[in-house]
Amino acid sequence: MSRDVITDEVWELIRDVFPPARTRGRPPVDRRTVVEATAWRFRTGSAWRDLPDRFGSWNTIYKNFRRWASDGVWEDLLTHVQKRASLADEIDWVVSVDSSIARVHQHGATLPRVTGGSVELQEVRSRAS
Repeated sequence: MSRDVITDEVWELIRDVFPPARTRGRPPVDRRTVVEATAWRFRTGSAWRDLPDRFGSWNTIYKNFRRWASDGVWEDLLTHVQKRASLADEIDWVVSVDSSIARVHQHGATLPRVTGGSVELQEVRSRAS
């Protein structure tokens, strides 16, 4: 099995998050195919136009992805998966905050500061000379 195929077990867990197929108009694209194509695209970092032919029309996949993004489906999927993982004690909600400090180089510490609004650096130099 290739890495970009979602297992049946995983698909059963997430399939209900996606909206039902429309009954009017063109025949709908398989929801699982759209999810697999989207996963392939983000895993590889390639352009939408470079989707393999086995996923069908790249434009159709992209339109479904974009529509689901604007409808909040991807956020719902993340919430659904996080909730299941949290209930099963498979996720650790530890937060790490970085308090790094960027210090000025020793030669920049003694430069005069302009404290009267936004002044271009070139103007400050021309006044000083």
